[in-house]
Amino acid sequence: MLKIQNVSKRFDKKIVLDDVSTQFDAGKIHGILGPNGAGKTTLIRIINQIVEADKGGVYWNDTLIDRNFLKNVGYLPEERGLYVNMTVKNHLEFIGKLKGMSKEKIQHQIDFWLEKFQIEDWKNKRIEELSKGMAQKIQFIVSVFHNPSVLILDEPFSGFDPSNVVLIRKELRELKSEGKTILLSTHNMNSVEELCDKVVLIHQSKKVLEGTV
Repeated sequence: MLKIQNVSKRFDKKIVLDDVSTQFDAGKIHGILGPNGAGKTTLIRIINQIVEADKGGVYWNDTLIDRNFLKNVGYLPEERGLYVNMTVKNHLEFIGKLKGMSKEKIQHQIDFWLEKFQIEDWKNKRIEELSKGMAQKIQFIVSVFHNPSVLILDEPFSGFDPSNVVLIRKELRELKSEGKTILLSTHNMNSVEELCDKVVLIHQSKKVLEGTV
């Protein structure tokens, strides 16, 4: 269980999050909804420890999170980013090392995901050689490569090819069945209705609604 407890954040004079509390359970897909500027991305960045809350805390299984918690987190940011000069294999090896994975585990995961997506022949291609749709698949693999317990996706379907949207939705359902805690920030209400078990609605820095779809 991931618990957000009385989290507040201010940038200069602007209150971005105002005493927000909620929790995200294992084995469920949670939608984080709200208009632009509501505070959704700031909440995600606090969970990822990119920025610090001014007040309140984030707890994983009732323990205040620290830097070690990030080993449990997979993150697909809205601002996509791959190292275009790396090959697919080198990029995934790099991510695995950052996450503290062994060489054997890294190789296993490379083989597993490339075979699962039927893209084994991409292994030695440079990222810049891939089409947009191909790079989208690699971006998703990067976020789940280390088998995280918590998966956070910020506008995951933005700009994705329709075929890749179907593929990623299928993978999210599988990850849910494995007991992952999945947070999905999106404006795509079709995705919310099809995928999410629960939603939390943030508006003007406050949580205004929470419950099942």
